[in-house]
Amino acid sequence: MTKRLNPGNDYLFCRLFGEEESKPLLIGLLNAILSRTGASAITDVTIRNGKLLTKRLLQDKDSVLDIRCETAGEQINVEMQVGPYRHMEKRSLFYTGRMLTSSIRAGEDYARLKRTIGVNLLDYALFPITGYHHIFHLYTDGEERYRLTDLLELHFLELPKFRAAAFAAENPLHRWLRFLDRQASDQQIKELTAMDETIRMAEERLAYLSEDDTTRMLYEAREKAERDRISFLKDAWEQGSEAGREAGRKEGIQEGIREGIETVARNLLREGTEPPTVSRVTGLPLEIVLELKRDARA
Repeated sequence: MTKRLNPGNDYLFCRLFGEEESKPLLIGLLNAILSRTGASAITDVTIRNGKLLTKRLLQDKDSVLDIRCETAGEQINVEMQVGPYRHMEKRSLFYTGRMLTSSIRAGEDYARLKRTIGVNLLDYALFPITGYHHIFHLYTDGEERYRLTDLLELHFLELPKFRAAAFAAENPLHRWLRFLDRQASDQQIKELTAMDETIRMAEERLAYLSEDDTTRMLYEAREKAERDRISFLKDAWEQGSEAGREAGRKEGIQEGIREGIETVARNLLREGTEPPTVSRVTGLPLEIVLELKRDARA
């Protein structure tokens, strides 16, 4: 049996959800993320992807692979991101904002702007706050629940935080996020396909794609590009850390940075965030986080 490929690989994700024959899968995923049920449920999408997924593109460490689609009256951009990106929130705002402004031509009435939604599935922790699904809108500072407009909406789903949360099989979003989880066991996948017909279809499509030699070659090209990018970032971080340590010895900067990180960790612990999640979000060793938690109780 061919080993199950990682559906969180951004190339494979685009093949799974971004092609015409996979529209039912994309609809199921979007309804789960956007909490669309009943009369508000998405029933059809038009996929607007314009990228040709060539090996050259996939080997480009900086290329962005996403799925752009339209429903009745709105447009949605979906991106699966395996490794951390600096300023991911700004990047998402940029791409989603560009989609919003390009939804009308010069001279057209602003009333024709299409509601635009950005969905970011992240296999890393981005925000130092609890919860794994964060939805952002435009609200006024004075009246928190007064929304300026519903034209712009951003979703960030952090898979590491989802893994740390209790799994609820009756929740369709939980089922989809577990399907996308590279750490999901064979037994967990078997249970998902038994309870959810659309996820069964997704797993069958994943298996079909996994058997194709060209797909596997391009999948590996993207995996290698991501490994190279992470390696590059790690080297740059280590070089920067070494330079920072040297500066810290002279000016005490490093200690100040550490104190700031520990303050964030204490705040997260006070809000009830579990120590393993705090460790992943802040980068502090788990034993340090546990020590901070003990000190808070003392």
